[in-house]
Amino acid sequence: MTDHRHRVLLVDDQAMIGEAVRRLLASEPDIAFEFCRSADTVISVATAFQPTVILQDLVMPGVDGLDMVRRFRANAALAEVPVIVLSAREEPVIKARLLDAGASDYLVKLPDRVELIARIRVHSDGYRRLLERNSAFAALEQSHADLKREREKSERLLLSILPAKIAERLKDGEMTIAESFPEVTVLFADLCGFTEFSEKVDPQDLVGLLDEIFSTFDHLANAHGVEKIKTIGDAYMAVAGLPVPRPDHAEAMAVMAIGMQEAFRGVIRSRGLSMELRIGMSSGRVTAGVIGRQKFTYDLWGDTVNVASRMESQGEPSRIQVSPATRALLNGRFRFADRGEVPIKGRGNLFTSYLLGRV
Repeated sequence: MTDHRHRVLLVDDQAMIGEAVRRLLASEPDIAFEFCRSADTVISVATAFQPTVILQDLVMPGVDGLDMVRRFRANAALAEVPVIVLSAREEPVIKARLLDAGASDYLVKLPDRVELIARIRVHSDGYRRLLERNSAFAALEQSHADLKREREKSERLLLSILPAKIAERLKDGEMTIAESFPEVTVLFADLCGFTEFSEKVDPQDLVGLLDEIFSTFDHLANAHGVEKIKTIGDAYMAVAGLPVPRPDHAEAMAVMAIGMQEAFRGVIRSRGLSMELRIGMSSGRVTAGVIGRQKFTYDLWGDTVNVASRMESQGEPSRIQVSPATRALLNGRFRFADRGEVPIKGRGNLFTSYLLGRV
């Protein structure tokens, strides 16, 4: 409300009362006056005028002042506006009922001019203070709501790049997160022929394909309790067994790898493309931690990570190559095909296997 005057609405069926009150208030430049004679139109008139005080006649044709007060209090736009009831005589019982119904004050008409103006200003000022408090409270609530939305957005972003447990530790103020996990299984996957394919297609189609493939992999990771670590170009990295250790980490990752091959074939087939997925897995100890201050990255290091990467890069298209450590954990529950010895940089020759499926 930008008008700083006291806005007075008089509701009375008698024109002479309206004129008398208008004259009482005419000399006051800080008071705006409006007169309404009909109870049928008073709500619409009041809503349009936006009074800061309502002067309400106690008795009007077809409706009494008590009912009118209730009507005002039932209207959202007028519920808090002070109502001063005017009556031809002092009636304590009626006054008590009016105050109980929500009236703010009671005056015998015609009231003394000085008293009327004083009552108007007191109630109008109180109403304006109430509006200011409500406005400040609404602004505070909006601020809290905005802050909550931003916090939720930040949390969603944090959870999209970090495991939930790690994100919680960062939010709790932990500055350095680095841990060693003795038993995990690491997976790398790579799209064979993607580099050549990327040179022939529209950038939007390229990104759309990657988004569909990796989103499918993310869904599988969530379903199997596996943590996606990152994507690097057309490569995908995940781990099972951290940040919450689990004894079946190798099995969870094996099931996911098989699901990734099936899902990948479905995506490629639906797009009429010719491309294959190569996957490598290895199990053992890793170090995991968060690096960066402006842009967080949760990453893994260690020999297990290196071997898993070699299992992928030195594997074959549409195959899941696993290290001896992973096969040992899965023996008896999954089927394998022996590949034989494969030279692994920094490790010499390893006897690797291809994961075929469950027993």
